[in-house]
Amino acid sequence: MKTSKTIRWGIIGLGKIANKFAQDIQNVENCQLYAVASRHQEKANSFAKQYNAIKAYGDYDSLAADPNIDAIYIATPHSSHKEYTLLCLNHKKAVLCEKPLAMNIQEVEDMITVAKTNNVLLMEALWTYFLPHYQFVLNELKSGKFGAITKLEADFGFLPKFDSTSRVFDKSLGGGSLLDIGIYPIFAALSTLGKPIDVDAKAVFFDNGADASCDIIFNYYNGVKAFLKSTLLEQTPTEAIFYCEKGIIKINSRFHAPSTVTVTFDGKEATHDFGYNTIGYNFEIQHFNDLLRNGKTESPIMSYDFSRNLMLILDDVRHLIGLKYE
Repeated sequence: MKTSKTIRWGIIGLGKIANKFAQDIQNVENCQLYAVASRHQEKANSFAKQYNAIKAYGDYDSLAADPNIDAIYIATPHSSHKEYTLLCLNHKKAVLCEKPLAMNIQEVEDMITVAKTNNVLLMEALWTYFLPHYQFVLNELKSGKFGAITKLEADFGFLPKFDSTSRVFDKSLGGGSLLDIGIYPIFAALSTLGKPIDVDAKAVFFDNGADASCDIIFNYYNGVKAFLKSTLLEQTPTEAIFYCEKGIIKINSRFHAPSTVTVTFDGKEATHDFGYNTIGYNFEIQHFNDLLRNGKTESPIMSYDFSRNLMLILDDVRHLIGLKYE
């Protein structure tokens, strides 16, 4: 196990989430932010200076071609994930692509095919899967002591000021509540209950056609349901509550990010604090680095099949609510 090899990272797309990622890279051992790329050289220069990157590129192709880079994090808008992932994979660079992996299942399949053809690591950056509190919840549910899940409630909502020029509201870039934040409640259901047998969904839309709010119900066997919500119209608790036969596990706000977990079992309530001292991206970075060092081309946690199933459900919801990004 090559645990000591320093993994040299590049970042494509230098927006808000890239800043958080770059900050947390500093907390990972044997890991270096080597290069960053923006469409604007001045922005790349400023970002590189802030986070001590060695190279700053004013275009994405140059970063993808840099022979000193081992791994590339793609943090561009959703609609360009496929294009830049393929660019990097075809340069034999390992790719950690921000969620959602792509805009639809066909794009996801194309990306997986190119990764396999080039024998290069590709993973969707859904950071929640790697956070200690979420792994704790998964282990508690798998332990059997709570019995089966009987109901799940998960939501994610906040109220940003509407700005038609913002990526969050631009439908052509995959903006709207579903792909940006609805993916998290859907992830919570898929990672604990699996694929539903049936999906119900309804939505409210902004005037520009982007979805403002989605209410989704996953139906499972034995009457088990997951009630999921994403909205850009109001601040919601942003919790995930697992009602089980013998207890309740609640991931407190904001459940998708570093948080605490309150467990109700045997008449007692206890809250678990995981002592986070980072933003939380370091956990997925560490996992990705370990995969790369050991010559792996697919994550056993955020697997290709999981990303496929996640996108298939997102596609299904879009169809049900009549949302088209084209």
